[in-house]
Amino acid sequence: MDEFATRLRSCAESTEYALAQWLAELGSDNRVPPRLLAAMQHGTLGGGKRLRPFLVGETADLFGVSREKSSSAALAVEAVHCYSLIHDDLPAMDDDDLRRGRPTVHKAYDEATAILAGDALLTHAFALLADERCHPDAGVRIGLVRELVLGSGAAGMVGGQMRDIEGETTRLDEDEISRMQAMKTGALIRASVRMGAVLGGASQTELLALTRFAEAAGRAFQLADDILDVTATTAVLGKATGKDAGQNKQTLVSRIGVAAAAEQLTRTVEEAIEALAPFGPEADTLRQTARFFAARES
Repeated sequence: MDEFATRLRSCAESTEYALAQWLAELGSDNRVPPRLLAAMQHGTLGGGKRLRPFLVGETADLFGVSREKSSSAALAVEAVHCYSLIHDDLPAMDDDDLRRGRPTVHKAYDEATAILAGDALLTHAFALLADERCHPDAGVRIGLVRELVLGSGAAGMVGGQMRDIEGETTRLDEDEISRMQAMKTGALIRASVRMGAVLGGASQTELLALTRFAEAAGRAFQLADDILDVTATTAVLGKATGKDAGQNKQTLVSRIGVAAAAEQLTRTVEEAIEALAPFGPEADTLRQTARFFAARES
């Protein structure tokens, strides 16, 4: 296993452990209903590449911030990501029965419990950022909250989901599809990188370069995801494939075809890599992350 794969696996394992500990701590309050806690655990534990925590940690590492000191922010991002998956899988949204090879939360429990589990994960994510264990400087903590709100809120991930739903009945042009995907998927990736930069005390010039990287990496991730929906099998992907066409989802792949999308994916990864030029070889892991986004098979 190469160094990048080792780092990625190590982050996934440490994030899984931290999520389990965090949820156990929440559950130690006997006011938390056991069924709600179990649904939260089902929606967060048991797999996942943990790419967003990885981006937080690797970006913070550029500035000498240890994984221990970036762990709360990384955990908060992953909690928001997991909440979004629980809600996206609901019948009223993408209506998926499988996630990471297992029944989705609303299938394993019920729709109401799934909604509440997502609500709880989202709410407690911000408690992680507000805690002094996240960072001793309240100004930094506020900055982290701001980035996560921008990435996950009405002008970010949630707004992108709304545009995606609207696109099922209203034709979008290629620019509109790109904007929708930049909000739905790219915004939380962008927030992950920028939160790592905030923890590291990045300068405005450094933050701008990292933002360009993150936005290109987010586009690459979504392009690869759309290609996989057409080319991968359910067994490999761990969730249903062919869903985009079945639900009339508008993607660049459906508009320009797999071959053209693959060419665009290559160019987008190159753009992400070029944005990291000011950081030299210290940013090689982030460069590899952009390549991984494009080459992944699940």
